[in-house]
Amino acid sequence: MIRHALAAVSPSTARALAIPRTLSGAGGQRATGVAITFDDGPHPDGTPRILEILASNGALATFFVIGEQVDRRPELVRRILDEGHSIALHGYRHRLQSRLTARQVSDDLDRGLDAIDRAAGIRPTRHRPPYGVYSPAGLRAARERLLEPLLWATWGKDWRRFTTPARIARRATRGLRPGDVILLHDADFYSSPRSHERTAAALPLILAELKSREIGTVLGV
Repeated sequence: MIRHALAAVSPSTARALAIPRTLSGAGGQRATGVAITFDDGPHPDGTPRILEILASNGALATFFVIGEQVDRRPELVRRILDEGHSIALHGYRHRLQSRLTARQVSDDLDRGLDAIDRAAGIRPTRHRPPYGVYSPAGLRAARERLLEPLLWATWGKDWRRFTTPARIARRATRGLRPGDVILLHDADFYSSPRSHERTAAALPLILAELKSREIGTVLGV
């Protein structure tokens, strides 16, 4: 059964639900840099490659991880943190909340939080649902667990089978402003095969564009 969903990925719905798509800095102003975020990992090939590119460019990112992948590769979660990036929760499994009961959504969040705790001994403060879609029960459960929802202002649509690195970079940076959150993916578990390779090829283009605009990167926490 498909349950009522809150398509928070829509800007108007996100505003109505008070779910941010941008980051605020001091005094409630927009942050001075953009937050690059990666969903669906950690991935044995995609995540290390993304980390190498970020390190070579002195850039920061936030990784919205999937608990079942964290359980398989806890060492990558620790590496993400050791290299100065942040970890946020995407869920334990990559499932549309509108297809889950309230208990299933709550259990999924708890299992995801437990996986991150086992891997790195931390409790994340940010959450993003798979597909950017909350159910009413899912949004309530996240906030009850003191998880702050964070969506995105721009995305590369890098999961698509026939996209290219150049197209990903153009989409991710189109109309970009300081404070915006960029959505990318460091894994292909739930998207087209080897899509993470196109993301890795697009990331230097994105970072070069940010540098040309004198926009830095900040953590999404």
